[in-house]
Amino acid sequence: MDTSKTNNPFRITRVLPEPDLYLHTSRGKPIPVHAIVLASASPVLENMIMSNRTVKIQGVPYDAVTAFVSFLYTSRCTEEEMEKYGMHLLALSHVYLVPELKRRCIKGMSQRVNTENVVDVLQLAKMCDAPDLYVKCIKLLTGNFKEVEKTEGWRFLQHHDPRLELDILRLMDEHESRKKKCRKQREEEGLYMQLSEAMDCLEHICTEGCTDVGPYDMELSKEKRKPCSMFDTCQPIQVLIRHFATCKKRVNGGCLRCKGMWQLFRLHSFICQHDSCKVPLCRQIQLKMQQENKKVDAKWKLLARKVASVKAMSSLSVPKRKRNEEIRDTINNSGIRNFILI
Repeated sequence: MDTSKTNNPFRITRVLPEPDLYLHTSRGKPIPVHAIVLASASPVLENMIMSNRTVKIQGVPYDAVTAFVSFLYTSRCTEEEMEKYGMHLLALSHVYLVPELKRRCIKGMSQRVNTENVVDVLQLAKMCDAPDLYVKCIKLLTGNFKEVEKTEGWRFLQHHDPRLELDILRLMDEHESRKKKCRKQREEEGLYMQLSEAMDCLEHICTEGCTDVGPYDMELSKEKRKPCSMFDTCQPIQVLIRHFATCKKRVNGGCLRCKGMWQLFRLHSFICQHDSCKVPLCRQIQLKMQQENKKVDAKWKLLARKVASVKAMSSLSVPKRKRNEEIRDTINNSGIRNFILI
């Protein structure tokens, strides 16, 4: 029989023998099919055919079953069918082990899920072992919970599946906790990045000189006297250095600005591994720590390690200047007198 000349619901354009099997649906209207086609497309249908040659698909609308059988014949599914019967087709593809249809249904439902149907799609995704679709639903639900909470689907879930409701609320709580943790981590990384840039800027000022501050044995050129374009923190750190060099209160530890500058020097000396470092007080702080054999505070040690890690990653990924320049020879006195204040 040439099925291309008959009323063919499955859009078949090749010659097939007469149907040898009927697929029974909930409506009671059987669908004529070919056993060999169904058996080759689905191992579950193959077992059903081999056992008693009776195939029943119930609990699903007739038109959805027709769309399912059509896919078994043609490996095609229209957008209209996906729009109308996407959830039914996903369930059928999972039950009867048709992976290609299942993949397409997951993709189609991911594009069509919204606040109105997200609860139903979530339940289906869980039953049909569709983790990607499940995650998509959870993200949509957690991001729009106030809207979802007003839907009929959520009210139905509360009355008929409180366990899933509890799982969803728990996942939402975990999601919120992860967001807070990530936000805190980003803030910490931002702080470490700022401190790392301050370290780079301090070395830049102490070895190369910039604008108003530089090594006392180096005369700043006109080019270097221009506002620094390498670091946003350059000018503020220069102001701190100038203040630190002339402040009278810092001797008694009474100046907050000097305390901040001192912590910057201390952090640098903890990280620095150069024997000829030109940053003021670097070597003195290191020697003092060795002589006194002080145990470094755990929090301070962690901070220095984090900043050193960020500094290393920054130097590898986005170098702010050529890293292969040799550091100039250090001068004998590496104290605060290394600076010339203009």
